[in-house]
Amino acid sequence: MPVPSPVTTTTSLALLRRLEWRVRHAVETVLSGEYRSAFRGRGMEFDQVVRYEFGDDVRDIDWNVTARLGEPYRKKFVEEREITFLVVFEDSPSLQFGSGNVSKREALLELAGLVMTLGAVNRDRVGCVHVTPGGFSFHEPVRGRGSILHTAATLVGSEPPPIDQGGGTLDIPWKLLSKAAPRHSILIWCGDFPPRDVPDGWPVLTRRYQPMGFRVEDPWERELPAVGRFAAYDPVSHQLVTLDGSSSERAAHASWRKAREEAWRTLFPDPLARLTIATGDDRLDALVRFFQARQARTS
Repeated sequence: MPVPSPVTTTTSLALLRRLEWRVRHAVETVLSGEYRSAFRGRGMEFDQVVRYEFGDDVRDIDWNVTARLGEPYRKKFVEEREITFLVVFEDSPSLQFGSGNVSKREALLELAGLVMTLGAVNRDRVGCVHVTPGGFSFHEPVRGRGSILHTAATLVGSEPPPIDQGGGTLDIPWKLLSKAAPRHSILIWCGDFPPRDVPDGWPVLTRRYQPMGFRVEDPWERELPAVGRFAAYDPVSHQLVTLDGSSSERAAHASWRKAREEAWRTLFPDPLARLTIATGDDRLDALVRFFQARQARTS
């Protein structure tokens, strides 16, 4: 599968280090130390059942025990001391599309790199699975700024997969992923998410981890240009396609978007578990707003 050269990795490290100060500033100011609450949610290890007291979270009530004993009892949890991020980057050829100066792949790689840098700044564990049509590479979760940034640089600096390897959905190693990180870890799936069925291994991961989906959209995906005929390069078929903007093409585009959104929501039913940004958006700002929305729900 495509791997970055030493020069590319060095360049990517320099980019991530330039972004790191922005991440640190966001953590120290905007996120204000509440960063962990954005992920904790219900993601804690079960400890024991204790008597419910006024002020406890009613969502923790164990109704089976309560019914059996005749008074309210709740589940008590042991908070994990660190967060583990597992980033899955599905590097499909379709990500190489871009109607402007930035391709979807470039924007999504930066977004993934920011997530990994955030983990490094907060002294968490970060792992990565990079999936391409030619196979996958696995970097097990590690802690430490240097190790995490090196893993992130390896991903960000990777070469795009060859177009002739095909497109569509890729062979994600679900069995490996189900054992790659501790329970309640944060699994962030970065990809293009075309219309498709739920993968066989996905339900297992949603029970084991806290799943989130990150994707990037090109402006032409959101709405076809208003001009008449125009040409677009299709990285999946490796062809230049000419579109005339006809009503049938726009209807087909709308149908594709509807199917894509339905599949997207099926994979991630919780709206605060999915993040969609445009290629022109500021990736860190979008990430901060995403975390703030999750914090607001848990506060």
